[in-house]
Amino acid sequence: MKIDTARALEILHDRQLVPDTCQAAFVVGSSARGWGNKKSDIDIYLVSKEPWSGPEMIDVSVPLRPATIGWHTFFADNRSFDLAYWLDDQVDQMMGKVSWDAFDRVRAASGDALAVKEEILLERVTTCLPLIGEDWLTRRRAEVDASAFRSILVTRSLGKADGAVDDSLGQLESGDPHSAVLSARIALHHTVDALLEEQGNYGSEPPKWQARRFRETSPTTLSFAKYWKLVTMREYNPDDPSRWINEVLTLCQDLALKIEV
Repeated sequence: MKIDTARALEILHDRQLVPDTCQAAFVVGSSARGWGNKKSDIDIYLVSKEPWSGPEMIDVSVPLRPATIGWHTFFADNRSFDLAYWLDDQVDQMMGKVSWDAFDRVRAASGDALAVKEEILLERVTTCLPLIGEDWLTRRRAEVDASAFRSILVTRSLGKADGAVDDSLGQLESGDPHSAVLSARIALHHTVDALLEEQGNYGSEPPKWQARRFRETSPTTLSFAKYWKLVTMREYNPDDPSRWINEVLTLCQDLALKIEV
């Protein structure tokens, strides 16, 4: 469903929800990517130079300085609007977390570089619909592209997939096929995320959009038909779960060798 960006900006101004020092405002999430429907919320991020406290704002914790962002929700034109207020300096801090030096440190420590809210913001900068500040967005997109963001996400997804593969193999060997099936599904999910992230199609949160991301990307190493067959467990036989499990795990291991970090 297409978003009327001019109308969205008009609503923000009418409600006096745009800070004086606002550098950028942009629609994000499913609505920005053309995946939304009539019941979808309209999510908007606003980035300013200075802290701003608008009407009925609540503070949401983030691992940055300052340690909160503002959040405001309202209803207009039969849609729910969710606004998140960030500071430009907070975005600078996030970019520091995805530098190539930071990638080397995180990889050595086997930890996550970003909190979920931070990862989602950087991902959404690459897929948003601008309302204000196209120059700011162009600059930030270039910074994300030049950073280690892609490599950090691919490494994280491959690590989670590898752990789930090991879990599934161990569970199957120990006579626990039901747990092995669930672990194999987790392995497939993370492997496909890595495959899409390698191509620069981010957005693993929320996971419900993975099929849409897959269709957008159309990776050459895995067809949508095969992906969908495995995700929907079309050929799973409860009397012989090991066959489906082994097919999934073999695919995950094969793809992992082809995905470039």
